Amino acid sequence: MLVNKKYTGVVFDFNGTLFWDTKLHNKSWDIFLSKRNMIPLSDEEKMRKIHGKNSEAIFNMLFNKVQTKEQIRELVLEKESIYQGLCLESKLTLASGAIEFFEFLKTAKVSYTIATASEQYNVKFFIKLLNLEKWFDLDKVVYDDGMLKGKPDPQVFLKAMHEIGKSPDEVIIFEDSIAGITAAERAKAGKIIIVNSNNDDYSSYEHDIITNFNQVGCSLFL
Repeated sequence: MLVNKKYTGVVFDFNGTLFWDTKLHNKSWDIFLSKRNMIPLSDEEKMRKIHGKNSEAIFNMLFNKVQTKEQIRELVLEKESIYQGLCLESKLTLASGAIEFFEFLKTAKVSYTIATASEQYNVKFFIKLLNLEKWFDLDKVVYDDGMLKGKPDPQVFLKAMHEIGKSPDEVIIFEDSIAGITAAERAKAGKIIIVNSNNDDYSSYEHDIITNFNQVGCSLFL
């Protein structure tokens, strides 16, 4: 008899997954590139070249040369200051159904955390803006600390799985970016669910796709 797999761990990407801010990131990149008189990128190019990747990979690509850690830090602060200002203006909240899903996971005793390409500068901003400490053990949140390889390398997800004490086959990863989906596949997650927060085309993937966390079936866990 076929028995449906039950999962005991969840790893969330953050930007574009739990926090639907893709349009704000795109706008902040437009402003950043314009201020520096750099060649603009289409939203499709941002999806392929930027979203889900860490700052080192992004800025080395944009400037077509290796940046020092100090240069990257300055560029991050410049770009993310623009982005955070847009966030405060927009009054965005967590994705639809996310809080109810957190409550379900806690009740079902499913371990979960966040694995994000964001640096600590933005992570601290999100924690304060969205009261994430209410739902997450902040010591287990994995972010770009300058030591981890960026997505599409699976390292960030593997570390997150380690933080919640789960093996890859026990975990569902929620992602929205191309780099992140590839990283989740390379991490050999038990299941990958794509969160389509920006009406993007994921027709080339066979993974389940949701547009609201209320669409996640409880039967995956219970």
